[in-house]
Amino acid sequence: MKKTKKMRQEELKNKIDQTPFITDEELAKSFGVSIQTIRLDRMELGIPELRERIKSVATHEWNETVKALPIEEVIGEVVDLELDDRALSILDIRPEHVFSRNHIARGHHLFAQANSLAVALIDDDIALTARSTIHFSRPVKLGERVVAKASVKGEDEKGRTIVSVHSFVENEEVFGGTFEMYRSHQ
Repeated sequence: MKKTKKMRQEELKNKIDQTPFITDEELAKSFGVSIQTIRLDRMELGIPELRERIKSVATHEWNETVKALPIEEVIGEVVDLELDDRALSILDIRPEHVFSRNHIARGHHLFAQANSLAVALIDDDIALTARSTIHFSRPVKLGERVVAKASVKGEDEKGRTIVSVHSFVENEEVFGGTFEMYRSHQ
C-alpha cells in the first residue's frame, strides 16, 4: 500500500529527528521516492538541509572551545563537543580519501578522524596521544558518511585520560579505538 504524502512526511520528520545527519539521498532511498520529493517535503515541513542541521546542532550544543588544537585541524566536522566528556564528528568520504583502484577509504583517514576527535575532547592546552589500540571492522567506501563518537572513560594508573572512539556508517561500526591521552596537567 502506497503511503499518503502526509504519512510520508510524518515518517520523514521522525526519521530526521532520530538521525539528524542523514542525507537527502539516504532518505530518498529509504522512502522509495526521488531526492526532489524529499527536498520538497523538507521545505514544506520547514526542515533545513543537512549542512544547516549540522551547523544548528553545533551552535546549540557547543558551549566550550577546543583548547588542545585549532578546530580546523580536527579531521571531519565536529558537530558536538562537551570537553572531557563526549564529542561527535562527521567525515564524508570523498575521492581524496580513497584508493583510486577500489574506492576504499585509506585507514589513516579514519584513524585521523578518531585521534583528532580524542585530542579535541581534552580540556587542556596540551593533549597528545600516548598510546592507542584500534581495530577496523569493515572497509569504508567512497561516498559513505563516517560518524565518530568519542567519550572519556576515566584515567589510567599513570593519570592519562582514556578516550573511547567508535566510528559508524549508518548504524554499522566500522572503526573502534581506545586512546590514552597525555595532558599537560597530569
